[in-house]
Amino acid sequence: MDGIDDRVAAAAFRRLVAHLRHREDAQNIELMGLAGFCRNCLADWLAEASAEAGAPLTRDEARRAIYGMDYADWKEGQPEATPEQLARMAASVARNKGPAA
Repeated sequence: MDGIDDRVAAAAFRRLVAHLRHREDAQNIELMGLAGFCRNCLADWLAEASAEAGAPLTRDEARRAIYGMDYADWKEGQPEATPEQLARMAASVARNKGPAA
């Protein structure tokens, strides 16, 4: 973002990742339903930014950086999404239009 020092942004990003790792109870489907993004989105953004910076991460490497473990291991401990959660996610993702999406 314009006006935010890269060091400050990096520190905030690291704090967000640490928070999401701590709050494993905050399911991706719930994050998607409320905010229109989840850990996987964050990992995708990390992979895209790393490629733009000339030090590309694979999708799996980016997910490992966000989750602190292999994605398959994390997902194994998560409950299945309900139809209501899926509907909220679809409605929320539909609102993801614009420069940040």
